[in-house]
Amino acid sequence: NATEAPPPPRSGTLSLLQTTDVHCQIHPHDEMFWEKNGMVFRKTAGYAQLATLFDKVRKSNPDTFIVDTGDMFQGSELSVKTTGKALVPILNALGYDLYLPGNWEVIYYKQAMQKLLGGLDAPKVCANMYHDLGDGKRGELVFPPYATWSRLGVKIGFIGLTDHLVPLRQSPNYSKGIIYTKPEESLAPWVQVLREQEQCDFVIVLAHLGLSQQIHLANLPVCEGVDYIFGGDTHERVREPIVCKFAKVVEPGAFGSFVGRLDLTVQDGKITGERYELVEVDAKKYKPKKSVQQLIDTLEAPFVASINKVHGYSTVPLYRYFVVENTIDTLILDALDWRVNTDIVLSNGFRFCPPRNVGADGLAPITEGFIYDMLPVDSRIRTGMVTGQQILDWLEKELNNVFAKDASKRFGGWVVKFKGMQVEFNAFGEAGKRVQKVMVGNQPLDPARSYTIAACERDGDPETMLCRIPNVKNAVNTEFTLHQTMRDYLAANSPVTPKPRGYAKVLDAPQTLLTQVTGVEYAFR
Repeated sequence: NATEAPPPPRSGTLSLLQTTDVHCQIHPHDEMFWEKNGMVFRKTAGYAQLATLFDKVRKSNPDTFIVDTGDMFQGSELSVKTTGKALVPILNALGYDLYLPGNWEVIYYKQAMQKLLGGLDAPKVCANMYHDLGDGKRGELVFPPYATWSRLGVKIGFIGLTDHLVPLRQSPNYSKGIIYTKPEESLAPWVQVLREQEQCDFVIVLAHLGLSQQIHLANLPVCEGVDYIFGGDTHERVREPIVCKFAKVVEPGAFGSFVGRLDLTVQDGKITGERYELVEVDAKKYKPKKSVQQLIDTLEAPFVASINKVHGYSTVPLYRYFVVENTIDTLILDALDWRVNTDIVLSNGFRFCPPRNVGADGLAPITEGFIYDMLPVDSRIRTGMVTGQQILDWLEKELNNVFAKDASKRFGGWVVKFKGMQVEFNAFGEAGKRVQKVMVGNQPLDPARSYTIAACERDGDPETMLCRIPNVKNAVNTEFTLHQTMRDYLAANSPVTPKPRGYAKVLDAPQTLLTQVTGVEYAFR
């Protein structure tokens, strides 16, 4: 008799790993931690280092499944110069099992996004992105809505949901040809498919919605039947799963500095326990995997001289982690203000760009590559005129985008940045009544007066729109781009000291606020 193969094992551990919001940061970098009420920097990340970590986990447990939940093609000079293509072989070399597109995947427009994600070996899921057939008609889904994975007699289902606010948050032209539906409208039917038809034992939502929105979703009845939301977008570091009414929510930081790890204990084909941890990708502990490092070096070789070219220095660490003000944004505002002669300059409340600490010489080099990290899109500077009332209305709207009581109304960014005015506000005040005081120059803001403003142009915005302010008068694009302005500013002013100067002052929270999430057990550190 031929001996029968033994039955497959039905006991052991299933390991699920997650990265998100790496933003094309392929090398180890300085990472900021908030410890004992102060900033601490350590070297973390790098795709070759992540490869080593992944290999180690897979070796100790072959029943491992690795996902990335978005923003993998935007955020660096290498990405811009190759329109994201250089990242495809790197991601494939790491052997991810599943992907979700993030809000920035559309940076090179719809067709490029489809091709970039299509070049990845592993499947992609997203249940709320549809082809736009024109006239608001919705076609098929761009990607399959779900995927499943079976091991040890357990079947796990994954549903993808990305941010439906992409057409508002990103330049409108990026997502042309795509219709997004709200996560809560797109979830319940697929949970039912996974539970009833696919007979999944465990359901995970891969989400790129931001931590506030993910918590909101996990408290809605449409989330019944979901065990976990593996989140992304807001770069939050969830170390203990946030337990909501229907599901638990996690989010593993950004820039490849962390890996979220969920271990499920299985006995006789049944899940009997779980353990979650946020793993710090310590660049000293995880040595680079040689083959991946060689691949990275080869792909970067044509651009490395440009990436490493130093344009100037900062005497303070450069970071973008605080909700209200950051040194990176102060640097951008100073450069804009230096270049254009307007009453007020504005900059978006972006989160991407890893920190850069000062070295032993007390200086942080600002390279061409770092300018791309701070400002991946080299937009033109646009100027125009608005009334004081328009500024007030806009400030209220922008503050609500960050601090709305209803989490589903929160956008993904930080407080918008400005120079030329001082604003005092209550973060947790009533919508439309948060702003307490605005000074322009040394005068109180006059609602009836007109002021000149400058910000960057967004691809696809109407000519009368500037930094999400509508009906701007005399709006014109200048000859200056953001990158050239930054290079020229540094050439004339380096070394710079872009310390936050309290242009935005929060009255009912610490100035060092590191998250917009409230009402749950959670602290960013």
